[in-house]
Amino acid sequence: MSDSEQETRGAVEAVWRIEAARVVAGIARVVRDVGLAEELAQDALVAALEQWPRDGVPERPGAWLTAVGKRRAVDLIRRDQTYARKLEEVGRAAAGEDSEAELDAVLEKIDDDIQDDLLRLVFTACHPVLSTEARVALTLRMLGGLRTEEIARAFLVPEATVAQRIVRAKKNLAKAHVPFEVPRGEERAERLPSVLEVIYLVFNEGYSATAGDDWMRPALCEDALRLARVLQGLMPEEPEVHGLAALLEIQASRQPARTGPDGEPVLLMDQNRSRWDHLLIRRGFTALARAETAHPGPYALQAAIAACHASAPDAADTDWHRIALLYGQLARIAPSPVVELNRAVAVARADSPRKGLEIVDALVDEPALRDYHLLPSVRGDLLERLGRRAEARAEFERAAALTRNEKERALLLDRAAANA
Repeated sequence: MSDSEQETRGAVEAVWRIEAARVVAGIARVVRDVGLAEELAQDALVAALEQWPRDGVPERPGAWLTAVGKRRAVDLIRRDQTYARKLEEVGRAAAGEDSEAELDAVLEKIDDDIQDDLLRLVFTACHPVLSTEARVALTLRMLGGLRTEEIARAFLVPEATVAQRIVRAKKNLAKAHVPFEVPRGEERAERLPSVLEVIYLVFNEGYSATAGDDWMRPALCEDALRLARVLQGLMPEEPEVHGLAALLEIQASRQPARTGPDGEPVLLMDQNRSRWDHLLIRRGFTALARAETAHPGPYALQAAIAACHASAPDAADTDWHRIALLYGQLARIAPSPVVELNRAVAVARADSPRKGLEIVDALVDEPALRDYHLLPSVRGDLLERLGRRAEARAEFERAAALTRNEKERALLLDRAAANA
């Protein structure tokens, strides 16, 4: 392969990563089937890999991919008689009187409908009929433009597992007759948390990897941030969408300071705050302002907590009293053992380690936290601050045994050793 061909191939892959969601969404509007739309979009990608090295990258590469995919969709409908009724329904929008000239005219207006198409795709890929793992995989594939092997590598699972999740997700959507549409009214309010959860889970896996040798996987954080920003543009009237975006922007701002020279974790209170990305912090504060309502949701409250840390020039200046109050609000509207554990940390800083330990001790028998390594980790920290070093060491050792992340295990074992 010549240097020119390699350069063009790289351009194709870059365009695909950026435009994949729009291409799939545009085709799905014609065929009303996200699985089929994704296959046709892949066909368009293959066509680009064949033609662009020879003819050059078109001026509007995303529109070119969508046009090819839609033409193939129309050809497929024409060939398959079982789609006759569907062709009649979408014929005018997709092919105008069966005229190629009119089809081209329609395709020139792709951008006019792209917002609605993307929103349909978001709600379809994140439909609650799918398992959490399936929603994450399908969203990264269709909206993030990631290849199956990239998703597998990011989550440290076999490629075949991810491929099966995606195939089953498409089949389940078809079997459940999930319409390719944006839900309205109460149904939209009920389904939005499913969408936000997927983006949040993707970010969290990148921010603190659950397993493997790396403390963080920045590419996943970037994918989640991009999806959150897209959703902001698609749903500007939804406060919790801005709340999620604010949370991710502010959390992502800390990434440069979260690891040391050898990739070892650096905890929040020990981070060099001059290394935080202040552009991301400003973006987060702007999004948080758009999320403000009389009754903030869970993501807006978490973003407000993150903003307290971002506002403090030094760890010692952190407003832990406000953070404890915000966690109290969060516990009321979205109660969970993990929220209580985080509230314990805030109370320990705002009041005393003893007060925090009382909250943590009440969580020890929680089934949801039985294998959660941060429970003994937090308990060890509080015991250490109270001077109960032998107990702290045992808690850090227990936390190290529970975590599947090698960098975090090393950090916890170091803390255990420090309490010998």
